[in-house]
Amino acid sequence: MINPKTQSSKIPPYLKPGDTVAITCPAKKLPHEITDAVKLLESWGLNVLLGETVEASYHQFAGNDKLRAKDFQRFLDDDSVKAIFAARGGYGTIRIIDEIDFTGFAENPKWIIGFSDITVLHSHIYALYQTLSIHGQMPLTIPDGTKTSLESLRKALFNEPLEYNFPACTQNICGEAEGVLIGGNLMLLVMMAGSVSDMNYEGKILFLEDVGEYLYSIDRMMWNLKRAGKLAKLKGLIVGGFTELKDNDIPYGQTAEEIIREHVQNYNFPVCFNFPAGHIDDNQALILGKTLNLKANQQEVHITYLD
Repeated sequence: MINPKTQSSKIPPYLKPGDTVAITCPAKKLPHEITDAVKLLESWGLNVLLGETVEASYHQFAGNDKLRAKDFQRFLDDDSVKAIFAARGGYGTIRIIDEIDFTGFAENPKWIIGFSDITVLHSHIYALYQTLSIHGQMPLTIPDGTKTSLESLRKALFNEPLEYNFPACTQNICGEAEGVLIGGNLMLLVMMAGSVSDMNYEGKILFLEDVGEYLYSIDRMMWNLKRAGKLAKLKGLIVGGFTELKDNDIPYGQTAEEIIREHVQNYNFPVCFNFPAGHIDDNQALILGKTLNLKANQQEVHITYLD
């Protein structure tokens, strides 16, 4: 196994017109066809392969664990496939991650794209192989995605300049930092803790998002990261969408932003809230594993990737 402590980050080859990409479902099954997504990718000049799991069904999953692992492995080992899109999230990737052989991928990486449950894959390939991947719109979410979010995904895949400017939030902690971006879904990051898929957070800029959680659960998960020592040595924190949140009959008393800020306010790094990524229509693409500069002041937040 490759030692991530001695390995520099690996950048998969960026896409170009004529390349072949694949769509597979490592988690929950699709509720309908993904014609719009295929048309969009083809409009970018890409050839699209669909995996068996796109039409498969086994309980709530896109086929049983064996089929989902086999489908992902097929595209991982196919040298003609330059990128793999997870068709959707949901739940299920953690059930197959240990059945997938990344040996070939480690030598010849390719882009893996998705968010939510796909955080399992993002975390795994960075923890073990320090390979870049993309947190962004998936085929299921593409029809509802904003034009800017879809364009950010295209830019990320085709290596076009990608930077973000957006208004400051009152909860922000001002400052400037430079570091490698890691992260994804808060619940899934906590689920990775202590496993081979758990990343080293030291010196990193962490991105967090989540959906459908209870407010107290967000606090509990932040305590997990804090007590595990994962927050204290960060370079910065980017907080995306925390959507469709729930509360108990007795209100928790804090917003998600207030909860998260309370856990990091005594550390010496910048924090920005309301970054447009997560379970929202304007889910802007983020290149995980790549170094970026985060600058937050009282007026705006500026994020730019560095070479």
